[in-house]
Amino acid sequence: MLYRKMPKTGDELSILGFGAMRLPMKDGQIDEERALAQVRGAIDRGINYVDTAWPYHFGASEPFVGRALQDGYRDKVYLATKLPCWMVNSREEMDKYLNAQLERLQTDRIDYYLMHSLGWDTWKKMLDMGILEFIDTIKKDGRVKRVGFSFHSAPEEFNPIVDTYDWDFAQIQFNYLDRDYQAGLAGLKYLAEKNIGVIIMEPLRGGSLANPVQPELVQAVWDEADVKRTPVEWALRWVWNYPEVGVILSGMNEEAHIDQNIAVACEAHPLSLTAKELELVDRAEAAFKKLLKVNCTGCEYCLPCPVGVKIPSCFEYYNNRFLFDDLNTAMFRYAMVTGEAFSDKPNNGFASQCVSCGECVDKCPQGIAIPDVLQDVVNVLEAGDFQGRVAGARAFARRTI
Repeated sequence: MLYRKMPKTGDELSILGFGAMRLPMKDGQIDEERALAQVRGAIDRGINYVDTAWPYHFGASEPFVGRALQDGYRDKVYLATKLPCWMVNSREEMDKYLNAQLERLQTDRIDYYLMHSLGWDTWKKMLDMGILEFIDTIKKDGRVKRVGFSFHSAPEEFNPIVDTYDWDFAQIQFNYLDRDYQAGLAGLKYLAEKNIGVIIMEPLRGGSLANPVQPELVQAVWDEADVKRTPVEWALRWVWNYPEVGVILSGMNEEAHIDQNIAVACEAHPLSLTAKELELVDRAEAAFKKLLKVNCTGCEYCLPCPVGVKIPSCFEYYNNRFLFDDLNTAMFRYAMVTGEAFSDKPNNGFASQCVSCGECVDKCPQGIAIPDVLQDVVNVLEAGDFQGRVAGARAFARRTI
């Protein structure tokens, strides 16, 4: 495992961090046995940064991480979690949430504490409620060691947030498709100028850059490389090629993914890609952007939907229809997976259930006009004999259980 130092603190963090937002599931809950083995196994192999948050897995992630870090594992890692700023309505509630998180995580300190999902309006609200005094207090009393923020807003809001506090680190979305999105490359460079450590989220864009069945246009680019790599390795190495990057967070929920990511993290030195390889990545980006229809990373911040629409799932199969040029497969998998065909009591979450209430729009960190795009999903994936496909998916599921 390779490590990089955080500029202000000197902390040596593994360049790969374990993100606890997409843990393996079983019967609608975190698969405790499997997830525990994954987290501890990753730590045993050198990962020393574990990231969670109050809302992940609808509140179940932090308690799980607390259990996973028992038996001596807590002292082997830098533990990160986040203050849910959108839920805070007073200075007193800031302490309430932090103290509850310490209890849920079964620890006396948070090593890396983030103000979660800041945009300028949220940050201004927090400033008015006394967030700076809270930050000073929790660092002095030892409940928190390092303070930073995660960012999911417009580019013009990033620098003002950076400039209002002497942050230890910041977490931004960055991958080869999102160089100019949200904070982007300009934000990465600005953090480096300010000597602020950088944590990267969505390096694989919610898995879109990792699919082994790459669109033909993209795979054709990778096939030209002198050194053959998987799509995952290209995406991760491109981010790690920037020396400003400290840690990449990966939501690893398959053992094979963990093995693959750790293998890359043992070799991905900064500035190690050649000019020709960087040019290939540029061409892969151009190929992908010709195909992508909706800018969803599957973060699930838009959920729960009041009427039960499974928004990320709807967008995943809508994108897949165009990314992989296979309408029939996209339609069938949409009917099966989004419709929970394998469940005895399906909770269908189809796009056609949307009532355009707009609640999801306010919560979406990508700024997607979700109701409008859901109508596009209806037009594409629910066309023709949709109810017949749903019935067929249910029949197929019953045959294969």
